[in-house]
Amino acid sequence: MAEEVVLMKGNEAIARAAIRCGADGYFGYPITPQSEVLETLAEEKPWETTGMVVLQAESEVAAINMVYGAAATGKMVFTSSSSPGVSLKQEGISYIAGAELPCLIVNIMRGGPGLGTIQPSQSDYFQSTKGGGHGDYRLIVLAPSSVQEMADFVSLAFDLAFKYRNPAMILADGVIGQMMEKAVLPPFRPRRTEEEIIAQCPWAANGKKKGRKPNIITSLELDPVIMEQRNIHLQAKYREIEKNEVRCEEIQCEDAEYLIVAFGSCARIGMKAIEIAREQGIKVGLLRPITLWPFPYHKIEHLSHHMKGILVLELNAGQMIEDVRLALQSNIKTVHSGRMGGIVPDPDEVVDAIKEKLMK
Repeated sequence: MAEEVVLMKGNEAIARAAIRCGADGYFGYPITPQSEVLETLAEEKPWETTGMVVLQAESEVAAINMVYGAAATGKMVFTSSSSPGVSLKQEGISYIAGAELPCLIVNIMRGGPGLGTIQPSQSDYFQSTKGGGHGDYRLIVLAPSSVQEMADFVSLAFDLAFKYRNPAMILADGVIGQMMEKAVLPPFRPRRTEEEIIAQCPWAANGKKKGRKPNIITSLELDPVIMEQRNIHLQAKYREIEKNEVRCEEIQCEDAEYLIVAFGSCARIGMKAIEIAREQGIKVGLLRPITLWPFPYHKIEHLSHHMKGILVLELNAGQMIEDVRLALQSNIKTVHSGRMGGIVPDPDEVVDAIKEKLMK
């Protein structure tokens, strides 16, 4: 069968890919700049074709708790929102992580703090990679930089979420959510039967079966000794994810003397900046983290030995730069460049920042 190539927005790619990868349900609430996720699902009507449930909840809090309940039964479910909406979901996200349930959370970032702006930002990096809710937990965080990756990362996020019984997040800025590109949609994957869910998710709460003790899903434990053991178990799982699931992309790093570290739309800007810089005789490379957690600490440390300086490009006041600096064992000069308020830098600004902040 020929590949289906479609011109669409990043948000639309999320919705269409979710239908095709066999998602059982979506629970969300509209907020710019991610509203097309729910709008596309409503337009596609997957409940008539695949049986997927699509529900607009009364609030973000309700939506994430619906995800919690459905995920507890082993269903493949997801939600989407944008920055302040994800803030409202944080308590539920912590509950889901504490109960070790797989699900997908999509965050199409807008500027803040507060209600901020509907324009793009990357200022939810801390909220997403450090655990924006309470307790010692982690999300698996994927950062797409194209509409194609928005489509591809849906199935990847679900696969990782179920592999580790852990919520996963697709973290994209408003540029990637709203931009239109051609992308290849994944092939249809049938939804799992109830028998398959029980076989694949023996931990799931599927009701009391004859001769079978029902599973109880909870993140509550009043005995501090047992609660500590649960936390130790979670930390061991996170170390396993860090060991196995780091993903990143290197672009023209072989002979580079200066390194840009950027994700999402900033990585695209960085690629054009490399082209401009090299035309001017400045050897620049790009390291693009694909997993923001687990973060590619070792790769950045390895590359730093061949660099004169590192520029961290972000649409925020400087968040990922903290992880870049944690990765470094040397005193290599590491600076931040970025814009806020929804302003997106052009590649010439990035080249000028390399000259002014790293080369002087």
